[in-house]
Amino acid sequence: MQPERSAIRVVLAEDGLLLREGLASLLGRFGFEVVATVGDAEGLRAAGAEHEPDLVVTDIRMPPGFTDEGLRAAVELRRTRPGTAVVALSQYVELSYASDLLDSADGRGVGYLLKDRVVDVEEFAATLRSVAAGATVVDPQVVRQLLQRQRDPLSSLSAREREVLGLIAEGCSNAAIARTLVVSEATVGKHVGSIFGKLDLPPTESTHRRVLAVLAYLRNSAR
Repeated sequence: MQPERSAIRVVLAEDGLLLREGLASLLGRFGFEVVATVGDAEGLRAAGAEHEPDLVVTDIRMPPGFTDEGLRAAVELRRTRPGTAVVALSQYVELSYASDLLDSADGRGVGYLLKDRVVDVEEFAATLRSVAAGATVVDPQVVRQLLQRQRDPLSSLSAREREVLGLIAEGCSNAAIARTLVVSEATVGKHVGSIFGKLDLPPTESTHRRVLAVLAYLRNSAR
């Protein structure tokens, strides 16, 4: 007689209450042990440290900023406990986020799934078990875009940097961007400097880097 397989211990992070409770119920039906459910990134960090789960299932965009808080918290957990498996759920393909996750802990035990494409609950449960066992599972749509990222000059920008660049393209000054994003002007300046660096736009006497950055943004948007 084979010994009974222990349940996979899961921390579930999702800011939407109904979806969070629905996922917790679903995981319980399929034999997972949901040790904590949380609604923000700080809660995820605390639950991860307290429960040391086998698997974290997290939304990428979470409070307070709804950018990459969930993913950053999960990647931090993997730095301290590389054996923690992570499945990130996203509404959209976020290439920089997918790359950050796949780069953590040698890319083992990670999954990146698009919410709208999860239609078979049994397959979803099987995917979670696979990732918890060390597999890497990435939505095919994400894979296709990752393969194309070398053609995209903006692929290395974070979500916030893309947002800043979009506002630059609209003609906003750093002060106006700071008001729009409710951050300090110094923070905007750091984002702008990072954008220039990632787009390989060093300062020169003959070119205006903001113009060149906007041209790169517009070319990308026209694809």
